[in-house]
Amino acid sequence: MTVTWEELGWERLAAGVGRCRLPGWDCTAGLVLGEGAALMVDAGSSLAEGARLRAGARKLSGGRVTHLALTHPHFDHVFGAPAFTEAEVYAAVGVDAVFAGGGRQLRVDAVGNGLPAEDADEAVAALTPPRHLVSGEWTLDLGGGRQVLLANVGPGHTAHDLAVCVPGPREVVFCGDLVEESGEPQAGPDAVPSRWPDALDRLLALGGEDALYVPGHGTVVDAGFVRRQRDALAARFGVS
Repeated sequence: MTVTWEELGWERLAAGVGRCRLPGWDCTAGLVLGEGAALMVDAGSSLAEGARLRAGARKLSGGRVTHLALTHPHFDHVFGAPAFTEAEVYAAVGVDAVFAGGGRQLRVDAVGNGLPAEDADEAVAALTPPRHLVSGEWTLDLGGGRQVLLANVGPGHTAHDLAVCVPGPREVVFCGDLVEESGEPQAGPDAVPSRWPDALDRLLALGGEDALYVPGHGTVVDAGFVRRQRDALAARFGVS
């Protein structure tokens, strides 16, 4: 029996491409389907949330999640990663060091933002550094003529920001928290404000004027929104 994206609570963005807005922190997880392969973009805020994403992806793809791309190392995007035990995991260079440190700061942030301590402890204990580290651009072949570009476009929101670009009649760009729609972009202690506008310029160059830009939190936006947020960040942080 065929299951639709909408029946599972996902938003279909293009043929074989969709995203799910997760409860709690309104964090986006994306899914890109190929032929015999599936790429998940971000993994949710806990092992339980990651397992639910994996189950939904399996229903939509008819197979396992073969690849997982982490847009940046914040708990609401990465704590579900250990649930994807069969996936090849990709992230920007430097995420490995964040994870190798035992995830202590991630745990502090998670509990401070309301994640139950037991969920945070479970995720930190299972978290392992990503195997594949992207320093520039990396093309994934998902089969069936579908290729996806992973681009290290940061620093900006963090020191290790990765974008996922899905070509098509209308390109889909998963931005992570470099772009936020549901509130003002968050600049924590690991942000690099002086470089954030440059990161958004790179996003716009990759996607172009007609792309769909998928923020880490909130509804899908267009190039005009990204450009306005870029200018607002430049003014906020006093950079050009």
